Amino acid sequence: MRPARRRGRPARWVSCGLLGKGLPCIRTRIVHGQHPSRSCPNARLFGVTVQSDDSALCWYCTFEHTDRAVCHTNGRYCQHVSILLPTGNVRCRGVAVRKLVVGSTVLVVLAAGCAEGEQPVKTGPGVTDSTISLGVLTDLTGPFSATSQSRIKGYELFFGDLNDRGGVCGRKVELEQRDHGYDVDRALDGYFELEPRVLGFLDITGAPMTEAIEPDLVQTRALAAPASWSATLLGNPHMVVVGTTYDLDVINGLDHLRRTGAIHDGDTIGHIHLDSDFGRNALEGSVFAAQQWGMTLVPKAVQAGADVSAQVAELRTAGAKAVVLSTSPQQTATAVVAAAGWDAPFLVNAASYDPLVLRSEVAQAVVDRVLVVSPIAPFATDAEGPREVAEAFRRKFPDVEPTGSVDHGYAVGIAFAAIMEKACAERDLTRDGMLRAFQDTSDVDTGGLTGHLRFSLVGRPSSTRSYVSRPDPGTAGGLAVVEGLFESELVKLKGTRAR
Repeated sequence: MRPARRRGRPARWVSCGLLGKGLPCIRTRIVHGQHPSRSCPNARLFGVTVQSDDSALCWYCTFEHTDRAVCHTNGRYCQHVSILLPTGNVRCRGVAVRKLVVGSTVLVVLAAGCAEGEQPVKTGPGVTDSTISLGVLTDLTGPFSATSQSRIKGYELFFGDLNDRGGVCGRKVELEQRDHGYDVDRALDGYFELEPRVLGFLDITGAPMTEAIEPDLVQTRALAAPASWSATLLGNPHMVVVGTTYDLDVINGLDHLRRTGAIHDGDTIGHIHLDSDFGRNALEGSVFAAQQWGMTLVPKAVQAGADVSAQVAELRTAGAKAVVLSTSPQQTATAVVAAAGWDAPFLVNAASYDPLVLRSEVAQAVVDRVLVVSPIAPFATDAEGPREVAEAFRRKFPDVEPTGSVDHGYAVGIAFAAIMEKACAERDLTRDGMLRAFQDTSDVDTGGLTGHLRFSLVGRPSSTRSYVSRPDPGTAGGLAVVEGLFESELVKLKGTRAR
């Protein structure tokens, strides 16, 4: 079930579940600020009109007191209902319906068992009568351990709160973790151990690991959320890529530099990128932007771990007015040091920045020269979703230093839970049921942790909006927002597709 929009926004379709004794499921539209034709009389709920798309089964809810409602279909009380509310709780024929907070959104889903005539929930691997198990295959001891551990804290925050509110489909969500230490063989061992025991994978960290596992996901039909924003993953229908892809991030970031006067049409720009899936996808963005704005692009491919000082010197000689970095965080620091005395800004993908650099001797140079473009909100972002995450993080982990990876984990949790809730509403918690729910999920509001997520456009990015931030040691998480979520006009023109 997809999260609802707040009042005052356009209409949105949601599933209302099974109604009455064996009556077919109908869809219900939430209509704000109007009372459309064919709508049921008295269909008012927190100022929201509820309209059925089947006039023969007029469905509506009327308010009783301040915290519950009675739901009807054609004069009968409904046995089961899944609806979305801005606030409050609902009761249908005495059956409690619980409130589930997802970021800044509130979902309302059935908390009791099936009504008479209702089909039981079909289940698959990882699903019992009381639990849903999800796999986390990540790097806890290798080069990305700090990022992975922060992201896991985001998962723990989200699913801890979700379980306190009843879980999904009356089941608690459990996470089964395996550490691969950024080793492909260990990742494969962990995957084959977890795969029969989980409904899907909440996290697969590392491009080489994802590439090795990806073919088997097609066979097992398990959904997986990679810790990556590569557009190449969009071609796999089982990959839940949460947020804007690397190429579109680069376009948005360059658009920011252009609008603020750092670069101009016809300028020369450089792009130092890893010779990897990440780097090549990011390069697509700078290639496209340079073509559209008549710029000269000087690309420099490097290997992981390589010293990039020579590439920086070459771009300086070429007269580059700005440099895009799609490298490792260590290479970002090296590039900044090598650019001493050169005033060109460095635009950095989120994967290329680690706030730990702000504790090093190059901290001031990073603060002065670097801008980070990201599909995920920095930790200190002043938006409803990030604020809620920050408050929850400080309560649960008061002695832990936060990063934006916490918000990433929380956003992935929101997306996966929305898919599971939709599968629950369709009474199908199998892997095929999850796949259908995933492909039918068209609007997940993360409260500003990401742009609105849309997975129903198969082969397209779930979001096309980015944040631009500046490193700041005085800001929680190490990044201060320079520009909130936005989308370049070039992003619409490029229209990234799966390859």
